[in-house]
Amino acid sequence: MTNRKKIAAGNWKMHKTLQEAQGLVHEIRTMAETELMNQAQILVFPPFIHLQTLVKQTEGSNIKIGAQNMHQNEQGAFTGEISASMLKSIQVEYVLIGHSERRQYFNETTTTCREKINKALIHGLKPVYCIGETLEERNQGNHFVVVEEQLQALADVQPENFSNTIIAYEPVWAIGTGLTASADQANEMHIHIRKVVSEILNADFAANVSILYGGSVKPDNAQSLFAMSDIDGALIGGAALNSRDFIDIAKSF
Repeated sequence: MTNRKKIAAGNWKMHKTLQEAQGLVHEIRTMAETELMNQAQILVFPPFIHLQTLVKQTEGSNIKIGAQNMHQNEQGAFTGEISASMLKSIQVEYVLIGHSERRQYFNETTTTCREKINKALIHGLKPVYCIGETLEERNQGNHFVVVEEQLQALADVQPENFSNTIIAYEPVWAIGTGLTASADQANEMHIHIRKVVSEILNADFAANVSILYGGSVKPDNAQSLFAMSDIDGALIGGAALNSRDFIDIAKSF
């Protein structure tokens, strides 16, 4: 028996004004409190400027707030960046690290992600580490190798931090494209991820770490994905901007 949490995580990316964000969180909280009968943990990752307001708005609920990114340094001359201690100071609990858009547009590497994961854990933040291959890499048959390389960012995680670390597998070719890996394709990779994590760290962590699937997850495919042996939830993009869709996904466990 494992201790893996079931998680529905919404990555809002660069969407929503503060007023829109407050309205969406109000809807999500109301629906979750009246409809959500399972033990799913709800995570919301809004833009930086909304974090403090939404942390306060979700106090006493099952909704936890996370940041979409953070810098790997404690402080310094890094204009426009946010540190782990800044996030912690406003009671943010989670942080996305290594999202494919950060890798693609901001040239983040596995080495950068490794530094960020370590910094997050030092400050008591829970990293949600994103990995995944492009369509070209999958078509070339390199998808397992690419993911193995990205997982090396977890090599320094200490046993006391195992329960605070989450992995999100997002095939880049399925993000925002409407394409979705089949449930079997996704589960095959999740099983592979556990095997690699077992080799990098240990079998206990591999068995108990929550691995989320991301890539055009919607209410109509969530149930088939969550029925798989090694898929513990979802990192949701577009559907997370609609309270009805988001809660219906969370109800699919």
